[in-house]
Amino acid sequence: MHFGFALPGRGPLAKSDIVLKLAQAADKLRYSSVFVTDHVVLPASTRSVYPYHPSGQFPGGANQDYLEPLTTLSHLAAATKKVRIGTSILVIPYRNPLVVAKMLATIDVFSGGRVILGAGVGWLEEEFVALGAPPFRERGRVTEEYLRLMRECWTREQIRFDGKHYRVSDIVFLPKPVQKGGIPIWIGGHTDAAVKRAGELGDGWHPIGLRAPARLHPAEYADKVKQVHAWAQRAGRDSKAITLTFRVPMEVWPKRAKGPAGDRPLFQGAADQVIADIRQYQALGVTHFIFDFTVPDLKHILANMERFAEEVRPKVARAPRS
Repeated sequence: MHFGFALPGRGPLAKSDIVLKLAQAADKLRYSSVFVTDHVVLPASTRSVYPYHPSGQFPGGANQDYLEPLTTLSHLAAATKKVRIGTSILVIPYRNPLVVAKMLATIDVFSGGRVILGAGVGWLEEEFVALGAPPFRERGRVTEEYLRLMRECWTREQIRFDGKHYRVSDIVFLPKPVQKGGIPIWIGGHTDAAVKRAGELGDGWHPIGLRAPARLHPAEYADKVKQVHAWAQRAGRDSKAITLTFRVPMEVWPKRAKGPAGDRPLFQGAADQVIADIRQYQALGVTHFIFDFTVPDLKHILANMERFAEEVRPKVARAPRS
């Protein structure tokens, strides 16, 4: 079992010293991974609907710091030793695929083979326009094509690629990533298209859960896994080789703390409650959890990381025997 954290790449905690301190704490506490997220510009006003909040509005609005993820990964590679570093997620149509493949391969070399590419199609149409990216309505096909090209770059000596959205021939791409087979690609999203993409193309499925409207409670998650596996089998791929992940807000309450009145959110509660929640998803095949912080306070976050490492992780480090 693997456990990691999404670092605060935006908002009041998106400061270099804070981000690096949290990454180094994760490294010291023997977490498996840390992740950064992606936006380049945020429109002052938008009609696009943010898919992970009931209001449809992006938390914090446009007037907040937002660190560029690939640049941040390069700093994380130098600041940490063992923890894996990744994107959750990188919006693939925003950038030239050869340049991104090169940057990620270089970061993988400098980090000793620790990069994970969490990849998504994006949701903010106004940002596509601002960046001069390919058409918003084509973003799914563009993402799939770019990812296939990146994988070609990471695994073949000479590259020829004849796609609808990108064509290149007779080029040499070096250096290759340290990781054999290239950098693992986790497909983000929970829609039917994302699930299909994960099965046909991904090394992993990487949905965000427990946020409206994408709840993905255990029964829903299990149904999506069946779909991922079915698409993989149709594509002639080994469905069991696809890593199942889950990104959720998590907080282990202090032993003497009293929780809020009413229903307890999954993955937030006393240590034994969080353990029980993890085991539900372990039973469905999840092997890598990525946790979001619930409070934008550095001391609170560090304390929560320590509580989980001490009180929860030792009891769920391995999946229970069936």
